Amino acid sequence: MSSFWKLVALGAVMPAAASAADLEIAHWWTSGGEAAAVSEVARMFDERGEHRWVDGAIAGGSGTARPIIISRILGGDPMAATQLNHGRQAEELIEAGLMLDLTELAEAEGWRDIVTPVTLLDACTVDGRVYCVPMNIHSWQWLWLSHQAFEDAGVEVPTNWEEFVAAAPALEEAGKVPLAVGQQSWQSNGTFNVMSIALGGLDLWRQVYEEKDADAAASAGMAEVFAGVDVARRLSAGSNVQDWNQATNMVITGAAGGQIMGDWAQGEFAIAGLVAGEDYSCLPGLGVNEVISTGGDAFYFPVNRDPAIREGQLALASHLIAPDTQVAFNLRKGSLPVRTDIDMGAANDCMKRGLEILTRGDTVPDLAMVISPDTQGQIEDLMVEFWNDFSMTPEDAQARFASIIASAD
Repeated sequence: MSSFWKLVALGAVMPAAASAADLEIAHWWTSGGEAAAVSEVARMFDERGEHRWVDGAIAGGSGTARPIIISRILGGDPMAATQLNHGRQAEELIEAGLMLDLTELAEAEGWRDIVTPVTLLDACTVDGRVYCVPMNIHSWQWLWLSHQAFEDAGVEVPTNWEEFVAAAPALEEAGKVPLAVGQQSWQSNGTFNVMSIALGGLDLWRQVYEEKDADAAASAGMAEVFAGVDVARRLSAGSNVQDWNQATNMVITGAAGGQIMGDWAQGEFAIAGLVAGEDYSCLPGLGVNEVISTGGDAFYFPVNRDPAIREGQLALASHLIAPDTQVAFNLRKGSLPVRTDIDMGAANDCMKRGLEILTRGDTVPDLAMVISPDTQGQIEDLMVEFWNDFSMTPEDAQARFASIIASAD
């Protein structure tokens, strides 16, 4: 008997079992690797025979899906469960009483003892109550490298950012785009955030983002970051693609030397049949500062008066954090599991590097956990302009960045 059904029998979750329910699950996992991962989770859930997963995928990524999801919840047409990123995105929905309280289930199954790092569960917690189930750990801090591209260019595969920049002329001479970056704003902003830690260091990152120190944002250390981003935007000038997975495909096919992207890119490499360490390499922290962020995805469950739906929501929450689900999903997704008491022996070389860094504790919270969506939006707008307007100098961009940090919340 599963932990969930033991709770039902004890009356801890529901006073009595209800009938099976069709559960609409909203998410934005639509790329090849993502779809393979979520399909496996859905299959496993349906095989339990208790309730049915009705897929509610929304194409276009989080920037497109999140407003639709929130609009539906606020408009009284909620889905049974929805993906959101760890952070402060659901605070107002929780405060409005629109999200299901999962505290009894979390306590009965000991989520605080199994979720690592526990900050992921803290990100689900408001006023001591748990409102979401962490699904995975996604880290942004990776540089993915195409072995084919560097072989075609006649240079060694780099081991750090400095070597990557030095190899760029050879890549360009061979007709390659050195750095693939899609045109969506979150991609250029994400690249900036990665370089903030890799080139500026962890202490500076904490001063800027956690302490909201405007002087640190205007410092010489941050100037080095902006100089690095200036180089990166120039190396990516030829990558005329839109979506992140299209940029990843440039690395997969050898059209680009590398891509700064989160570990979800691994799902695309797996679908393409590429092998980590043989066909592509990964540099956590750009090979400079091996630190990873511990953001990722969580599932929230909008309040529903139908007892069958509510029972299904709790069954789904239990399923998402169960050991077999965590293994199956994260191996396909390329993300790290939220629990360490499971066998990840089948992980590839890059995932194992991530697990080692996680075990060492060389982590930082995801940016969405330490700054508000408004501050994040302002920085993203700045990065879009800086990335695309080469008349804007690194010094000008840094001055505007320091001003944003000065009023950050």
